[in-house]
Parts: sequence; structure tokens; C-alpha cells
Amino acid sequence: MASEQPKKPLPFIANFTAGAIAGISEILTFYPLDVVKTRMQLETGKSSVGLVGSFRKIISEEGFGRLYRGLVPPLLLEAPKRATKFAANDFWGKKFLQLSGETKMNQTLSIATGCSAGATESFVVVPFELVKIKLQDKASTYAGPMDVVRRIVKNEGVLGLYNGMEATFWRHLWWNGGYFGSIYQVRMLLPKAETPQATLMNNFISGTIGGTIGTILNTPFDVVKSRIQGAEKGVGGGIPKYNWTYPALMTILREEGPAALYKGFVPKVLRLAPGGGVLLLVVEFTLGVFRKTLGPPYV
Repeated sequence: MASEQPKKPLPFIANFTAGAIAGISEILTFYPLDVVKTRMQLETGKSSVGLVGSFRKIISEEGFGRLYRGLVPPLLLEAPKRATKFAANDFWGKKFLQLSGETKMNQTLSIATGCSAGATESFVVVPFELVKIKLQDKASTYAGPMDVVRRIVKNEGVLGLYNGMEATFWRHLWWNGGYFGSIYQVRMLLPKAETPQATLMNNFISGTIGGTIGTILNTPFDVVKSRIQGAEKGVGGGIPKYNWTYPALMTILREEGPAALYKGFVPKVLRLAPGGGVLLLVVEFTLGVFRKTLGPPYV
């Protein structure tokens, strides 16, 4: 009897394409929630306007199209961002398995892998996030993405495009750690899928729960990132009010109270919870197509 051919992981291009397709699908579906989230996070002091009120205010005062202002940078970012996320998750997963001597993933390794993948991803996303925040701000005077880039480079140099790098690092580390660590555990708890439909449902459920937990963990860091990237540099320079992440967290906590650290949480979780489910569902579906197309020995 011929021995069974050893199975091989899918090539990088398959993970790259799956991540890109999933990310673009998610961003086109949920982008208006991201605009509302940013507006709520940039508002200092106590806010009396909730999610529905924010939507109504933006539409009535600025028009429906404002809900899609700043869409181009994240849309351009989604392919490399999602590709980096899943490629880095695959790389770090193999690395941690090798270092630990384990033969399969466990909860601890999943969390370590997710955090490392998020930290890796953060280096890619910062300039795009900065441009997006500048355009989403209600007080924005920028004509478009390239105007943001030109003015920042002119006033602050190329490194100005990496303003908020440290806060973005922590935001992605905590979200990815919560997301990938959670989906591993939830998958273990769900009934074994016997059909392709059940597999897709399990992926959606685990991705949604992972997205929720990741959002709970990283929202305070997202608030700080928005404040740092939304601030305009003064003519006379000086030390910005929000600079390093953890001191900024304490400043917001002291001046605005604990609730301020979760400003924008509702639109953020409404986007990233089902968004996490959609992301994982589309990724797994696309990878399944690649496996079927390429055939053995890929898994």
C-alpha cells in the first residue's frame, strides 16, 4: 500500500490573497462605524451623544457622504494589513511551536502568536491610520489623502507619518492577542463541524467572539491613538498633551473618568465583533478554495 503523501501548508500567496479579500470585504461593509468611532474618541470631556445621535449629527450637519470620508487610506491598507496579519500569525505560530517544542497549538501559544502578529502588523498600518484619522476629524481642513501626506511631510518630515507608532503598536498587540487567543479556545468548545456549512458557522461564531474580546482589550489604546494622531502640531512646537500611551491613558482617566477610555466602544465593537466573524469566515472560505484548487498535498 502506498504511503500517504505528507501534507504541506498553503503557499504565502494563498494566505496573502485570503487576507486581502477578507479585509476589503470587511472594510466596505463596516466603514461608517469606524468614522463614528473616531469622532467619539476625539471628543474630549463628557459626551451626551451616543451612537445613533452621532450618526444623525454627521448626516444632518455634513451629509451622508461624510460617513465615507477617509475611506481610501484604509482601503489601500487592507490588503497589506490583513496579509501581514495572517502571514505574521503563520510565521510566529511556527516559530513559537519550534521554540516551545510543542507539536500543536495551545492557548498560551495562540495568545503569544497573536500578540507578535499584531506587533508586526502595527509597523505597516501607522501612516495609513494617521491619514485616515486626519480626514475623519470633523475639524479636518485637508482636501484628501495626498494633501494630508504633503502637509505632514512638509511640516514634520517623513517620520511625521509615523506619529502614534507606539500607541498603534499597543493597540494591535492587545487586539490580536485577544482575537487569536479567543478563537482558538472558542473553536475547542464548539461542537465539531460535520458539514461545510457548520464549519463556516463555527468560524463566524469564534471570529465574532474573538473580535469582541479583542475590542474590549484594545479600546483604551485606540482612544489614545486617535487623540495622538488627531492632534495638530502647534506652530510653536511644544510637548503634545497626548504623547506616550500609558501616561496618556492616565491623563484621560484623571481628567475625563474611566468611561472616557471606552469612548467609541459601541460602534467599534459593532464593527469588529461581526467584522471579526466576517474576516475569519472569508479567510477560511478563500483558503478552502485554494486547497481544493491546488489539491493534495496542501492542507
